Amino acid sequence: MSHSVLGDRNTARKDGRVTLVVIDPGHGGQDSGAIRDGVLEKDLTLDVARRLDQSLRAKGLRTMRTRVADEYVSLANRAKAANEQHDCVFVSIHFDEGNRTAATGVNTYYATRQHGKWPLLASWLTFVQPVSNEPENFESQSLAGFVQQALVARTKAVDRGTRSEQFYVIANVNHPAVLVEGGFLTNDDEMRKLRTEDYRQQLAAAISDGVLRYRELARERGSRMGNDEPRA
Repeated sequence: MSHSVLGDRNTARKDGRVTLVVIDPGHGGQDSGAIRDGVLEKDLTLDVARRLDQSLRAKGLRTMRTRVADEYVSLANRAKAANEQHDCVFVSIHFDEGNRTAATGVNTYYATRQHGKWPLLASWLTFVQPVSNEPENFESQSLAGFVQQALVARTKAVDRGTRSEQFYVIANVNHPAVLVEGGFLTNDDEMRKLRTEDYRQQLAAAISDGVLRYRELARERGSRMGNDEPRA
């Protein structure tokens, strides 16, 4: 792999092309994530990522995954893998746990501002990054909105909305990037649903719907920008 970490920050913004989706199944290896009754978050994320991969490929999009097996991948290497690509968006898949068993629903995060350069602080020292001085991240916010809307439409889960949070793995990706929380392992009803293949398929299909809607809008926007350019 190349050691470049900056990527082309403006590729998706300038021409609207989205030809690749980088899928990031959260956790892995010794990092199990949330655990409930023998169900591990790292296994759920890997399963939904595989289903999302298949759905997007069936729609003609190229995909890559930051992990394809039960292995540990650092947050820095996940972001780095995305930053080496062009014309892409980044989707990190997670599941939640709450202090109250009543906590329920799905939500989608985006970073308010993404870092313009690779931070010196090791990724394992901080999961949440401070806000940088970069311009506000409207592309990721737009992607998050489409994904969240599709998640609620398909799963009928409680809509916890989109939220801005400086999670390392999305704050350090130089493309439109979101982090999806697909439900609470600590909620009995959601845990029951997450055990079923059908519900996990619906989660994957919803994320695919949101990405494709964002791609469509980005393409339309890029086409309009091209038509507005002065002619020689």
